[in-house]
Amino acid sequence: MNFKEFIEMHRQRIYNTICNYVPIKEPRQFYTIARDYIDRQGSYRRPGLVLLSGLLFGASLEELTLPAAAEQLSEDWILMQDDCEDDSDLRRGKPAIQKLYGWVHAMNASNLGHMAMWRMLFDYAMKYSPEKGKRLYNKFYDMLEYTVEGQHIENEFIHYTKNLAKADENLYYRIVDSKTCYYTVYGPLQLGAIVAGQSDEVLEKFKEVGKNAGIAFQITDDILDMVGDEKKFGKKNFGDLYEGKVTLIILHTYKNATKEEKEKIDKIYAKERKDKTKEEIDFLREMIEKYDGLGYAKETAKRYGEEAEKKVKEISKELPENEYKNILLSAIEELYVREK
Repeated sequence: MNFKEFIEMHRQRIYNTICNYVPIKEPRQFYTIARDYIDRQGSYRRPGLVLLSGLLFGASLEELTLPAAAEQLSEDWILMQDDCEDDSDLRRGKPAIQKLYGWVHAMNASNLGHMAMWRMLFDYAMKYSPEKGKRLYNKFYDMLEYTVEGQHIENEFIHYTKNLAKADENLYYRIVDSKTCYYTVYGPLQLGAIVAGQSDEVLEKFKEVGKNAGIAFQITDDILDMVGDEKKFGKKNFGDLYEGKVTLIILHTYKNATKEEKEKIDKIYAKERKDKTKEEIDFLREMIEKYDGLGYAKETAKRYGEEAEKKVKEISKELPENEYKNILLSAIEELYVREK
């Protein structure tokens, strides 16, 4: 069994748990909006990693369910806010939440998911273990605090700085460390390990793996934004260029561009998403092709992916010998070898 098959085996359990905490009731419009991204269902990678690491160390599926559901619900409500902030067009293959219901309703409805997430963690502590519940809560809070720090740093560039001359790879990796490495990879692995009663030393080893895998995942995500199948990816291509995001692709391109090309890129990046024309995006794409921004990103993603796999193999001798060890290897690979 690989990671994708593992996720599908447990998807319905996680989804049903979330629906129990965010039911459809009156006022129906409010709860319908709050359930929108929940019902679309994402990849379920994050809750999958929670379950996988917990089962690896002997925790029960029942005890892991609430933490895994809380992890998925955090993604659902955070994405609603992200899409409002970025004015995204698509999410999971359908119009973004604010396109359907408006920014005000979408942001307010996302708060319900936020509250239900913390309720899940509270219920876990009351049902299973106040001590583990406290440790789980603190890890969850630390993970989400660092995530929204990264969101702030990214929004500061997108909406206020808007100047690639003031950006570098250090800025990119700082954002990725917050929003992807911790939140998407090693945070979920650590949550499952906490449920299984593992030590801080074990959590630190997952961090070593997750930093490399998270960077590979995000760079691959940036590449897919340029070349991915929109139906598989669930978002429109070139969203990063329209939104004015910092990626390795555009940083490498900008670094190698001529003075005149940089000036034109600067003018495009200074504009709001809604004001950028197709011709301007096409120019950015031409520059990326000219300076092989995609090639640079692919090589970097490969390097970090290989390092992640190496780290997993280094700690594999310390992991329990069961079926979940091989699924973990599959999970790390799936993070950087992906089509969506």
